[in-house]
Amino acid sequence: MRVLAVVVILLGLAGLIFGLLFLPQASSGEQEIANSIAPLTLDQVNDKYDAVAAKYDQIKMAEEPQIQAGQAMPSAMYNYLSAQRALLGLAKSNMGTAKFVRLNGIIDIMVGLGLIAAGSVLLIKNWKAA
Repeated sequence: MRVLAVVVILLGLAGLIFGLLFLPQASSGEQEIANSIAPLTLDQVNDKYDAVAAKYDQIKMAEEPQIQAGQAMPSAMYNYLSAQRALLGLAKSNMGTAKFVRLNGIIDIMVGLGLIAAGSVLLIKNWKAA
């Protein structure tokens, strides 16, 4: 039973270490995203994406039939909005990934602390029983 308690404590320590490693990675990821989209801020990305997507959809509806028929080339605005939409979509996706990594780190820390506590209780009970 003592071996089980030690294994649980070691698993808890591993979870705690992984959680502590994930938190700085999430922060550096968010900082990299912020640097990439400057002067836009992280809290403005969703609104900007929605605005660009709406404009893109309007231009797409107007130009796409002629482009598909081979009668016209995409306009500069069509290309610009298409690129903006793609880049803002990538920024949104990366922000979600960074938030997930941070949440995963927090959960790992909580699980690690719980396993350490449970393993410690098992170990103390075994020592008192012996």
